[in-house]
Amino acid sequence: MEIASKAAGVWNGGLSDGAGTVALGSGNGEFAVTWKARSAGQEGATTPEELLAAAHASCFSMALSHALEGNGTPPDALEVGAEVRFEAGKGVTASILTVRGTVPGLDQDAFARFADEAKAGCPVSQALAGVPITLADATLVG
Repeated sequence: MEIASKAAGVWNGGLSDGAGTVALGSGNGEFAVTWKARSAGQEGATTPEELLAAAHASCFSMALSHALEGNGTPPDALEVGAEVRFEAGKGVTASILTVRGTVPGLDQDAFARFADEAKAGCPVSQALAGVPITLADATLVG
């Protein structure tokens, strides 16, 4: 079954001096967006890349959890970070994932292998296939 996820954006003014908002279709948030936040960093506003990072972190955590559960070693906890990089004039240049996991019955090598496979198989990773995706750290803890 295909599920549709939605968001809506509003922009007022020109790119350099304008501002907007983006709202999640679920009703779970509305966020201010500005070009300054996107190109130079600005507190209090989000960016499309921050939203991509949130999508990538949540998708990767689900993909890894699914793989570990299928192995008979479901995780107690996964802490995932995603950093999506943007350069004005070039666009999105990279997505960098990190994960720390507590997975009883699994060693570090197996955890790293499952994490690498989840990085490649996660649907958001596949959607971002046009940019380098790196698994910078996959550490088993506990």
